[in-house]
Amino acid sequence: MKVDIVKISGEKAGRQIELNEAIFGVEPNDHAIYLAVKQYLANQRQGTHKAKERNEVAGSTRKLHRQKGTGGSRKGDIKNPIFRTGGTIFGPRPRNYSFKLNRKVKELARRSALAYKVKGNSLVIVEDFNMDAPKTKTFAGILKSIGVAGKKTLFVVGDNENVLLSMRNLPKVSSARAEDLNTYNVMNAQCLVISESAVKQINQMAENN
Repeated sequence: MKVDIVKISGEKAGRQIELNEAIFGVEPNDHAIYLAVKQYLANQRQGTHKAKERNEVAGSTRKLHRQKGTGGSRKGDIKNPIFRTGGTIFGPRPRNYSFKLNRKVKELARRSALAYKVKGNSLVIVEDFNMDAPKTKTFAGILKSIGVAGKKTLFVVGDNENVLLSMRNLPKVSSARAEDLNTYNVMNAQCLVISESAVKQINQMAENN
């Protein structure tokens, strides 16, 4: 599959790049995408939530009143969960939410996400470019030229630090290196912009797998 390469000015570069069919042309697997996104979000959770239960809150253990003869219910001590200052019943405890996902499933999910962008005409291949210094205004102009301004965009680039720094303050733009590309970031973006060299890296990764 061949796709036109676009200059940063928005014009076509007059040449095309080959997209690996094994990545960008697969039949998307929705369930694999669901599992990969679920794992990614689960791994972001710290799991440090904690509520004190009856045996952990501060308070006297003295029985509030005698068991029988008062006409009231049996309450025990002041740490009883029915009181405002009492413990929490079955409160949250620290836990690890992460879970294992097979490598082949994760790879299928990533390829499916990329294939969806191709099918939805949401993929732009831009020629490699460098910036002498970080400049947010200049980069915003590039986004406008290639037609993705105002859209939630994932920009996949090489190792040019100035380019990465230039997009850092733009609210709807996120960046990723080719080797760090994951299913969640691809699916979370409306538009996927990949530099020419990054496409070659992605194609090479498919051959290695």
